[in-house]
Amino acid sequence: MSSIASPPPSWVVDLNTPLPKKSPKTSNIRNPPGFATKSTGKQQRNAQPTRERKPAETDTLKLKKAWEVALAPSKQIPMNAVMMYMSGNSLQIFSIMMVFMLFKGPIQGLLATNSQFLKFETESNRTQIWGCKGVYVLVQLALLGLGIWKVNQMGLLPTTRSDWLAWESERQPLERAYFAFS
Repeated sequence: MSSIASPPPSWVVDLNTPLPKKSPKTSNIRNPPGFATKSTGKQQRNAQPTRERKPAETDTLKLKKAWEVALAPSKQIPMNAVMMYMSGNSLQIFSIMMVFMLFKGPIQGLLATNSQFLKFETESNRTQIWGCKGVYVLVQLALLGLGIWKVNQMGLLPTTRSDWLAWESERQPLERAYFAFS
């Protein structure tokens, strides 16, 4: 007796057969404006060619971007102020971490000031970049001031006389009064 193998069910054949690939030429969807196809490298009809920029225009754009970088940390001041106010003045892990992050960001920003503006600096706009750097440093110092304010509110800054008692000497009285029994 010979056994005849039955053909696999249709769902097994469908799973093992890959779907036919559609060619991009038969697609009804148009490419977006300015999209270049990889195969031909041509741009679409309605894409505008880029023109060469003059050095003055490039310097203007670089200066504009430098001002954006200089003013970017100032957007953090209101957010950090609200967060510091809402975190409370008690010594908890959340408030300590908030203060740590408030000091870490501006210190890293101050250390990286020159590298932040290096890509925007050219020979012709070097003096104008100095103004951007100055504003950037002032904003970072304002963030550090906010951190110092928060540390003072938490009572961690030694601002009272009792904070320095270890260096105070004991007062020596000039005279003593003793209680006398009569």
